[in-house]
Amino acid sequence: MSDRQHPTGPDDGSVPRSESAGGPSAREAVRLAVVIGALGVVFGDIGTSPIYTLQTVFNPDDPHPVPVSTANVYGVVSLVFWSVMIIVMVTYVLLAMRADNDGEGGIMALITLLRRQSEQRGRQAAAFLAALGIFGASLFFGDSMITPAISVLSAVEGLKVVEPSMDDAVVPITVVIIVALFLVQRRGTAAVGRVFGPVMILWFVSIGACGVDGIVDHPEILKALSPSYALGFLTGHFGTAFFALAAVVLAVTGAEALYADMGHFGRRAITRAWLLLVFPACMLSYLGQGALILGDQAHVSSPFFLLVPEWGRWPMVVLATAATVIASQAVITGAYSVASQAARLGYLPRLRIEHTSESTIGQIYVPWINWLLMVSVLTLVFAFRSSAALAYAFGMAVTGTITITTLLFFYVARVKWATPRWLLAGGLSVLLFVDLLFVAANLTKLVHGAWLPLLIGVTAFTVMTTWQRGRAIVTEERVRHEGPLPEFIDRLRTGEAPTFRVPGTAVFLNRGRQTAPLAMRANVEHNHVRHEQVVILSLETEPVPRVPADRRMSVDPLGYGDDGIIYVTARYGYLETPDVPAALATLDPALTEGRLELDQASYFVSKIKLRRGTEPTMAAWRKRLFIATSYITADAAEHFGLPRDRTVIMGAHIDV
Repeated sequence: MSDRQHPTGPDDGSVPRSESAGGPSAREAVRLAVVIGALGVVFGDIGTSPIYTLQTVFNPDDPHPVPVSTANVYGVVSLVFWSVMIIVMVTYVLLAMRADNDGEGGIMALITLLRRQSEQRGRQAAAFLAALGIFGASLFFGDSMITPAISVLSAVEGLKVVEPSMDDAVVPITVVIIVALFLVQRRGTAAVGRVFGPVMILWFVSIGACGVDGIVDHPEILKALSPSYALGFLTGHFGTAFFALAAVVLAVTGAEALYADMGHFGRRAITRAWLLLVFPACMLSYLGQGALILGDQAHVSSPFFLLVPEWGRWPMVVLATAATVIASQAVITGAYSVASQAARLGYLPRLRIEHTSESTIGQIYVPWINWLLMVSVLTLVFAFRSSAALAYAFGMAVTGTITITTLLFFYVARVKWATPRWLLAGGLSVLLFVDLLFVAANLTKLVHGAWLPLLIGVTAFTVMTTWQRGRAIVTEERVRHEGPLPEFIDRLRTGEAPTFRVPGTAVFLNRGRQTAPLAMRANVEHNHVRHEQVVILSLETEPVPRVPADRRMSVDPLGYGDDGIIYVTARYGYLETPDVPAALATLDPALTEGRLELDQASYFVSKIKLRRGTEPTMAAWRKRLFIATSYITADAAEHFGLPRDRTVIMGAHIDV
């Protein structure tokens, strides 16, 4: 799921009234800008798949090689076309993109929909599918590591076609590009993003034109558009076709981006870009490459670049490199977004997040994730050294995510829209059969690299579920330490807990309204002081992307209007970053009787020091993992936007 935000209108492709005041031409200009933006962000991954898909299918070094023959070329090209039709067109464009969480898409949106539905019905099934969804999100981290490596490698490998003597320079050049890509992440993608769309338009037009050139030479390749060739290849040569599926799936890598970025561009803009340019260009390229191989089987070594006229190969290498950098950028920022959302939903610790744009809230940079990805991508480049070798690993992450998305969508369709069971059963059977066929084919590459995304996925899943479980244990223990909030306030009111009132306003961050803040309790019991005005503030993350401004804040005087203590709730969506001072500044003075001195307020944060206890709450290794994960937790003052010079951190020990 991606984190890029663009000012778009509703899902129908319309624009706000303020933007449409210029009449139809102005509306069309805005719509065109949104479509171009989608081209530059959404389709980088799937749009660069033609560089390496057919080359990988017919790779003679594959452990299960597909022989190059006229029948096999027709069968493979037909399989590519119909795989894209079934998985991208049907599963994502026609079905999954209709399931949104307040306009947001992607597997994390499906998870939040499932969590919301589990409160009403089918809790066990929803909980199981939500866990499956978390594993799908975990596989995305594997995808975000493999995509930059295979994409940039495949583009730079074009140098070998133009100048064979540059073979040894492919890996060093790839490393330089990848390092540069990660080093510029902290600057944000706003400036680069403005040129992403035009570059991708040039890319799709170029690969489509080259495809047409190949088709003109061998127009009989158009027969591969008939499903009879795909079905005939599968049924007549199942052994060969089955192994070919492990590489054919590369044609649909990046399909998840169509769904994940739906909230940023709108379903109609993405659909238009896909139908009008991306899909035709990619299919023309595949057909052209198939025609080229039919003309000379020796071209199977690099059909994408050999399809380009000799005079245009150097420019195509440069353009392909730019396109693969864009594809890499999309999954990198998508990893930032998935990690950020997982932290909001309680599956990861609080991470340090930097906003790279003053006007676009979704453009974020997560340093810890950035450096982890860079080290991982470079390790993959040095370990595999070619796009063909990495392709064995790539398909496993993609097929796993697609299969999980299919399952989650059909469950949501049943519980949310009450779709008839017979219709769901028919659609699910067909799509799941196709998905599982791809999964099974990629499992044959398990010992050749497919284990890698599974290992990454299992590792990320273990970390996230361990953090979720450990967080629940710590919450229970905190409840015991903190004690009930009403009882604590009563002790202050009655004087049972003697304190001295000091002037000013104190803001205590708390987890909820049931218990007293640890920092406030420590201040009263050890320092015997409290401020004249006290704000107990809790921040709630709701299962929606963003919370409207009129629902952001609520105030409760806790039943007493004159003791200077109020309880405030600030609500945020899982795509928003809390800013406590800014939120408090929006409070209606009438609700606080105008007594809060927020400009000079002191902020108190409770910091928990975790220790491994003897209680059998979790396995010993999971306790160690949970405590180790806690060390990457971002500084609370920075995360919540608190002024450092007026923030007090008070600690406590909790055993897990």
